[in-house]
Amino acid sequence: MSYDYISVVSENRVTRITFGRPEVMNAINKPMHEELQSAIDTFAADSDQYICVLTGAGSRAFCAGSDLKAIAASDGEKRHQYPKNGYAGLIERYDLDKPVIAAVNGVALGGGFEIALACDIIIAAENARFGLPEPLVGAIAIGGGLHRLARQIGLKQAMGLILSSDSIDAARGAELGFVNEVVAPDALDAAVNRWCERILRGAPLAIRASKEVVMRGLDELSLKAALDGQADYPAFKTWRAADDTSEGPRAFAAKRKPEWKGR
Repeated sequence: MSYDYISVVSENRVTRITFGRPEVMNAINKPMHEELQSAIDTFAADSDQYICVLTGAGSRAFCAGSDLKAIAASDGEKRHQYPKNGYAGLIERYDLDKPVIAAVNGVALGGGFEIALACDIIIAAENARFGLPEPLVGAIAIGGGLHRLARQIGLKQAMGLILSSDSIDAARGAELGFVNEVVAPDALDAAVNRWCERILRGAPLAIRASKEVVMRGLDELSLKAALDGQADYPAFKTWRAADDTSEGPRAFAAKRKPEWKGR
């Protein structure tokens, strides 16, 4: 499928989706929301693709959030009509058990920060900045940022960022715990590739089951409930019955590299 506002490249088990509006700091308009929904749908359904990487075109921005000029020109009642899986086709995609990495190469503000928070791993260039400045334009971060930030860094630090509308740099993001690694801008691609290679060492169904157990377990009422319930999670059941689950011990016993089939 061809796209006007994003680009998609799938190779070596990794799908790279690039926000393609650098002239407006990769701000998202309605057609771009729909394209992201379609691209992530395709990734999720493709059994040959194991990891998704999201990044922005150009050197200034990952994503500056919503295109406010487009919103101002639209019908107020329609401004927040997002696709099926919410903002960018991602933030309400609760059943995606494949890893998603945000490669943040500049500004990640508002909805852009919300997209990054919805990813499993954030790799940030030193020039990246993060924040939820929506109140400065009379809005609030309804794309999951208010909920995810508090869950990922704790209440007081999250409230400080949210209520002040401040933005912070990548180093501070790492200190707070939502950024996994900070690198020089020209080292971002290499760092992302290194993370992908490390993830791809594991059996893909084991990786997916691990993500699902963590994310669904956080929604359980207690640790006991999470442990008791994990055997009923879909990806867990798929992993338990998979050929790859037997391949791992066989390869270890034979002192050879495992040959993962993803089934």
